[in-house]
Amino acid sequence: MDAETFDEQKYVDLFPQLQQAYKNVFNRLNDEYDSSLIHGIDQSVLNESEPFYDDDEGFYLEIPEDPYGRLSETGVVVGEDRFETVLAEYVEAIEAELERTFD
Repeated sequence: MDAETFDEQKYVDLFPQLQQAYKNVFNRLNDEYDSSLIHGIDQSVLNESEPFYDDDEGFYLEIPEDPYGRLSETGVVVGEDRFETVLAEYVEAIEAELERTFD
């Protein structure tokens, strides 16, 4: 996999694998954390995230601005520190799953 190929193909040929990678992480974290928090992060933050591949750094996600504000609009109540911790783990798990899936 190289950056150009991933960028060109992520929403075409690679889309089913991309969806499965996100779903695998969602299911795993949904079992470990409060399901309303995981669902809220998935629907309000990660649905607007963008996966990228860098030839040197590997896979990474760009998440939208003000992710905590986005979550609070869903009605999910959680402290910002807790949110940041869970979001960081969620993003890290997705990046690792993308590495596993595409490498």
